[in-house]
Amino acid sequence: MKKLALAVSLTTLALAAVAQAETPKAGDSGNDRTIARADALERAGRMFDRIDANKDGKLDAADHEARRTAAFDRIDANKDGAISRAEFTAMRPDMAGSGAGHGEKRGGHGGMHARGGMGRAMMLRMADSDRDGSVSRAEFAAAAASRFDRADSNRDGQLTPAERQAARAAMRERMQHRGHGAGAPVPAT
Repeated sequence: MKKLALAVSLTTLALAAVAQAETPKAGDSGNDRTIARADALERAGRMFDRIDANKDGKLDAADHEARRTAAFDRIDANKDGAISRAEFTAMRPDMAGSGAGHGEKRGGHGGMHARGGMGRAMMLRMADSDRDGSVSRAEFAAAAASRFDRADSNRDGQLTPAERQAARAAMRERMQHRGHGAGAPVPAT
């Protein structure tokens, strides 16, 4: 049960970091360019630094709690310890019609959760090569390198848009065969 809780915690961490790391620059869709292995590994290092909230060199439940608290504090504009629907929709206007909250305030962090997190949790679990419940910088980098190398079908150290698309399709296929269903999130490459 403890490992499941850690996996869920790491899921939220990963989602926040991936959303930040993969936000394209103005005018750059991010999908139409070739990515060098060195650039991908550098980006993974920056992502690790963002996720490692307490700067202890590993990703674990403590980082999740620190990021979760900071996120809650950013949304709680009036600092009353609760997030109103207005505060929530001000932070995420695209969620305004979702029915979340129905106008009531929710204390603590209970109203916050990540969508589509099982793919990210699975990625972090796979990165935890020594199975100690945390992911070190070295484990994170090794997992990023492994994902890159699997996607680099011609082994030239470059990921083209076509290779990334093929890697996503292959991952989607593997997840469907494992019973995760067609709607399961697919790890970004």
